Amino acid sequence: MMIETTATLSTGNAAKYIAQLCKHFAHKVDVSHSDGHGECRFVCGTAVMDAEETTMRIRVTAPDEDQSKETQQVIESHLLRFAFREELQPLQWQRSPLHDSRNISGLGS
Repeated sequence: MMIETTATLSTGNAAKYIAQLCKHFAHKVDVSHSDGHGECRFVCGTAVMDAEETTMRIRVTAPDEDQSKETQQVIESHLLRFAFREELQPLQWQRSPLHDSRNISGLGS
């Protein structure tokens, strides 16, 4: 079961930050980028980022809690560094309810 978390950042520079993040990570991991959208596939998990006019949405998927937190931390630390002029607060990550229910059918086998 994959864990999915999301965070939203209020900024008018979302597309710029997505481009910076993708360019930065492209020499280390598999990255895809188009205007206002980016995906970074780390060993620990995947971050999908989308820009809207005043918002940046980030969705992280990972196989377990530790890898989810690691992926969040990598994206967030770099994003806060790139956006230093905005004096952003740490992101508030939310667990996606869709992936929060436990699949118990495989237990006890």
